[in-house]
Amino acid sequence: MARRLRLLHTADWHLGHTLREDPRDFEHACFLDWLLQTLEAREVDALVVAGDVFHTSNPPASAQKAWYSFLAELHRRLPELTVVVIAGNHDSASRLEAPETLLRAMRVHVVGGLPRLGREALDLERLVVPLPGRDGQVRARLAAIPFLRPSDLRGAPGDSDPVIPATRRIYDEVLGECARRAGPGEALLAMGHCYMVGGQVSELSERRVQVGNQLALPADLFPETVAYVALGHLHRAQRVGGRDQVRYSGSPIPLSMDEARQRQHVLLVDLEEGGLADLQALEVPRSRELMRLPEQGPQALEQVLELIRGLPPADGIPEVRRPLLEVLLRLERPQPEAQQQIEEALEGRAPRLIRLGVSYTGSGADLVEAQPQRSLSELQPDEVFRRCYERSHQGEPPPELLAAFHELLESVQGEPE
Repeated sequence: MARRLRLLHTADWHLGHTLREDPRDFEHACFLDWLLQTLEAREVDALVVAGDVFHTSNPPASAQKAWYSFLAELHRRLPELTVVVIAGNHDSASRLEAPETLLRAMRVHVVGGLPRLGREALDLERLVVPLPGRDGQVRARLAAIPFLRPSDLRGAPGDSDPVIPATRRIYDEVLGECARRAGPGEALLAMGHCYMVGGQVSELSERRVQVGNQLALPADLFPETVAYVALGHLHRAQRVGGRDQVRYSGSPIPLSMDEARQRQHVLLVDLEEGGLADLQALEVPRSRELMRLPEQGPQALEQVLELIRGLPPADGIPEVRRPLLEVLLRLERPQPEAQQQIEEALEGRAPRLIRLGVSYTGSGADLVEAQPQRSLSELQPDEVFRRCYERSHQGEPPPELLAAFHELLESVQGEPE
């Protein structure tokens, strides 16, 4: 009998996400219901979630309820299915793995932070996860490596920039242990939450945790002996380095207007006799549309109003299903009445306005960028830090200082309110 294993790869759920303060709970609930049905209908053996389960390190109660309710229902329907979850940069590692003992009883394996035995040695028992097939026999060994924070990346003597060589050492050690433990016909698999060279990012929905391409990881981090690599962190579904077996699944719902026109997927992976047998992208049904009007960019008020008048009527569409609309307007001079005219034109129409972006002819700048003063609430922490640095120093903050700031920021954001 062929030694087969079927797994489903997904990532970057960002439970608790809001778009311009509009909750995405309904869209996430629809996705989780669809995912349960898909796992059952497709007879999946293992579900791998490659980081960013939550949008913030201190997620709202509704997001945590959605997560644990999903796991409980999944175990009820498919008690033999294995779930492997790693923390992403948005997750609190300690919060995600706090109920680990309970989750293990439900065949849910969570790796939040990089586990070590003492100060140095990696806890390979937690980082190498056996994946059994339907007959209970192990069919694959999975290197489950969470998002690596600066404190995880300890340089060796002589390393001028420790990030990439330290990352490579960690992956090499865990993948090497996978290979040592693997029996005949068992596939070698890996999962990580990281930024790979050449990866396509979205506009504002992916938090900057690395400094330019200098910290992007090379595709040869994963040797050809690895049958499949399940990645998270980038929200666009894509392959890495031209290799079909190294993939970002992308996020299951669009997390910014920049992602509105792309379709979201999960990846169904079939492994046989230690190799990749088949790979399918399953499109996630869209429960709510995001719209940007005009699609080609800002236009004059009259053109925008004409487009709005052509939008479909609401016709009793439930509030949670109404499309979210961003309107892009270009003006020659300030027109205080423009927003009111747009809102009046939208009355009775299906979409709901969540953002009006205004730019002026000659500047090409968005209204909020054209203003000399911006409130602190409009600035991201990264931008505040850079402005403070620029007050006393010339040029950009050095990479190691930015990395330390991001680590401090994430530790503060992870503290309970």
